[in-house]
Amino acid sequence: MPDAFIGVAEVLAEGPAADGGVLAERCSITGGRLAEQGLSLAEALEQLRRTTSLMRGRDPSYDETCAVATGWSEATLSYLHGLSCADPLTGLATQAHLRERLSELYRSRPEHRSHALVVTEARITEPDRWRQARQMTLLGRHARSVFGGLETIGQVGRARLVVLAPRDELIAPRTSLLRRMADQLADRVWIEGLPGTDESAGRLLDELARS
Repeated sequence: MPDAFIGVAEVLAEGPAADGGVLAERCSITGGRLAEQGLSLAEALEQLRRTTSLMRGRDPSYDETCAVATGWSEATLSYLHGLSCADPLTGLATQAHLRERLSELYRSRPEHRSHALVVTEARITEPDRWRQARQMTLLGRHARSVFGGLETIGQVGRARLVVLAPRDELIAPRTSLLRRMADQLADRVWIEGLPGTDESAGRLLDELARS
């Protein structure tokens, strides 16, 4: 019995009636843990096969295989996301990179009113992560067409796109244009002023990510 799949085996041991969503959840969690340990997807699925063969005398079902693969993929993408300045799915700057850019801004320009965040709250209509990423990618393209200079454009949380832009005479009309362009994809678009300190700016990003 693969040690990583003990939790899955416990659910399998209770019989088909006990599976429900619990089994898929256990499989997903296990897939994520194996990815974090450096195992390949093939190794994770082989361990799943050994577990279902031992506990039920059969190969894994589609749902079980899909759950392990999804957990493994999400953990791997999170790892890549942390390494890169850009999200591998959307091409948007990561929250960590946005945070770094804000720190650079506060170091070089003590006057925090020189820049602001233009925040777009996506209208997420798809439960699937890959389709959500496509929605964010489309929003990113709209934002880049409006803010075509050196502005940093990134994603915070699941459904918010943020542009770190100069707070000049163009920011209001550009924000209005983005609002019109993203009308079918976003619930709202607004300008968020930056707080007085770098630490407060980091907390603001965290709040935007959670909300």
